[in-house]
Amino acid sequence: MNTIGSHSSPVTPEVWDQQEMRDALARREISAVYRLLRRHGVSQRQIAALTGQSQSEVSEILKGRQVMAYDVLARIAQGLGVPRGYMGLAYDEATAVRVAASADSPHSEEDESVKRRKFLAHAAAITVGAAVFGTDSGSWAASPAQTPAPGRIGMTDVRQVEAATRALRTLDYQYGGGSCRDAVVAQLSWGQQMLGANATELVRERLYVALADLHNLAGWTSFDTGLYDSARNHFGQALGLAKQGRKEELVANILYRMGRVYLHQNAPDDALKVFQLGQLAAQNSGSELAVGILCANEAWAYAKMGSDDQALKLLGRARDEFARADIGEAPAWAKFFDANDLSSMIGTVHTELAQTVDTKYTRTAIPALSKAIGGFGDDMSRSRSFNLTSLSINHLLEGDIDHGARIGRQAIDMSEALKSVRTKDRMRPLQREADKRKNNPEARELAERVAQFTGSGDSAA
Repeated sequence: MNTIGSHSSPVTPEVWDQQEMRDALARREISAVYRLLRRHGVSQRQIAALTGQSQSEVSEILKGRQVMAYDVLARIAQGLGVPRGYMGLAYDEATAVRVAASADSPHSEEDESVKRRKFLAHAAAITVGAAVFGTDSGSWAASPAQTPAPGRIGMTDVRQVEAATRALRTLDYQYGGGSCRDAVVAQLSWGQQMLGANATELVRERLYVALADLHNLAGWTSFDTGLYDSARNHFGQALGLAKQGRKEELVANILYRMGRVYLHQNAPDDALKVFQLGQLAAQNSGSELAVGILCANEAWAYAKMGSDDQALKLLGRARDEFARADIGEAPAWAKFFDANDLSSMIGTVHTELAQTVDTKYTRTAIPALSKAIGGFGDDMSRSRSFNLTSLSINHLLEGDIDHGARIGRQAIDMSEALKSVRTKDRMRPLQREADKRKNNPEARELAERVAQFTGSGDSAA
């Protein structure tokens, strides 16, 4: 009997509560779990779609291949609707309270637009210099419990936090947020204990900045794994700490990242407001490069709204700021933005305009994206994946379907190795464009591959 249920609970709860299934889940024997699901009429293809795995991966697991990686186990549990506790995947209570809002928080059902407004009010208060600590941060922000702290800390302790953040950020860039988020959360849990320690003013100020950046990374990796409430919580706490550490350039970075979350959620109006606050902080920091990054992202928001005049104006300013910027003097967070990233943003904005305004914008998007792809190394796999996806869309829009489909398959091949929900979400426009051209066998095959990769089910018939 087929027991596939609703989208939010793909298998009926009774299946998970059967003793044989509970035993397999407790031992994390995914091969046994999949075999039991097959007995209940769940096909290999359905398992693959729900868990975000390829059918070949599911087949290998059914044959006995073990699944050990925490992020993969968590994704399987989420996709199938397995209660996390059955697999021992739930966070312990202390960590959940300290570093992120619990998934079953009484505020978790609050309307997303309300959460955005509260975050924007919090960000505006911080950006214009209002008091931060002691104020109500809103329902999206956790209230970390006080934890035992070392008696005294020095600059060496703070440097350890900074070094760990750099190493974990490298993993995020190369393999996706799912590869390191748990490690970031654990590092943050430890690092926050230092807030109660004795330290000189110089050490304390640098500690605020170090922890702000670690919260910033926690927010970004949460975003990359689809945990949006947790991302908002971390970014909110990062803003307060960055202001305490008097780092306007870090405030700008945090707001840039939160704006990207809203862009990803197709809320360009809210994204634009956050980017504009970030631009104020960037200007206060005196960094042309930071200003340029915020302008480029404002252009993206305008492009999503179909406002090509404003998008191109902001993109032009981003180019000008980049040309004037002294990379050596730029804040550390902004130095990632080099000529490749500028090309990537130019291509991304024009890709958006090609979809929302006029396909003529593909003529600028294609060479810009091609340049960025050629410049990104193996340490920027996620960025290459995003740009390949956009490039494929542009070729489809131009009518070069076979070439566009080949590039789309390259994007999927690269993304399959990444632990990033965003790569899947960013491919949904590609699937729509491929579906529109389903009479072409290359486009039809691409649409099917994207559907399988994203777990969105069958492509349009």
